[in-house]
Amino acid sequence: MKKLFKLLIILVVVPAFFLSSCKKENEETFDAQKALTDYLVTQNLDINTIIANFVMSAPADGNVSAKYVIDIRTADEFASGHITDARRVDLANILTEAAKATKPILVVCKTGQTATHAVTLLRLSGYADAVALKWGMSSWNTKLDVWTSSIGSVAVGNANWTTDAAPANLSFASPTISSTDIVPANILKARVAQVLSEGFKSVTATDVLADPTKYFINNYFNETDYAAFGHIKGAYRINPLLVGEAQVKYLDSSKEVITYCYTGQTSAAISAYLRVIGYNAKSLMFGMNKLNNASSAWGTSVNQWKATMSKSLPIVTGN
Repeated sequence: MKKLFKLLIILVVVPAFFLSSCKKENEETFDAQKALTDYLVTQNLDINTIIANFVMSAPADGNVSAKYVIDIRTADEFASGHITDARRVDLANILTEAAKATKPILVVCKTGQTATHAVTLLRLSGYADAVALKWGMSSWNTKLDVWTSSIGSVAVGNANWTTDAAPANLSFASPTISSTDIVPANILKARVAQVLSEGFKSVTATDVLADPTKYFINNYFNETDYAAFGHIKGAYRINPLLVGEAQVKYLDSSKEVITYCYTGQTSAAISAYLRVIGYNAKSLMFGMNKLNNASSAWGTSVNQWKATMSKSLPIVTGN
């Protein structure tokens, strides 16, 4: 009888032990961040796809009737002047509003920076044709222009502004993502929701210039402009920045990752993407237009803000 009892114990306990061990091992070895990034690549949702044609300029005649306009400014800002038929919604609730869209989505904000952040999250959520209004409502009507008062040349004469060669790229460990779900599509949905709830994350040019060593900085210029404009001391130049080619691994996940570009709009879109895949990423506000808008290196660039770029298109006041 004792032998039979021992045999029963072995038959019940040992398989249960192995099943438990296997389950624990699978839970411990599942890499949610890798599962997510692999999924994004297979779904053609790498960074280059997300930022392709992701902004549109205000049309000369102000006709955006072919778009479902979502305005993510505050209620007071919206009341001060908005596009006809625009729907105002808080950034955190943009996916709820997007589900009602019957046309391709156009997102607007004050400067275009929060809007491009939102467009990244919309495109990752299936709204592939969503775009942001370039320069935001500042370009739509001079009465709403906040760009002109925000530009500057704060980098000029700063000890942390340089023309040194770019540092050599190094490889770093990927960030980790905590997830109880192992289905990549569900992980993506949860990550987008979290980034929306956190809001648009940014940093000022003066803060970064004060101590660049606090951050991992990526200058998203082309190679020619990196040298011609100058750049923040120690800034890398990782462009393109692709998941599929492991270029995101050049970002140091142990630091705040700061991306800056010409207008703050591309960097806002990239930073939103990086946050989704686990990086503590922030966008440098207004980009080169804040660092050195007066630079002679702009040439005829369409990315240099000038007050004359603000139009006088029709606006509706009130809610």
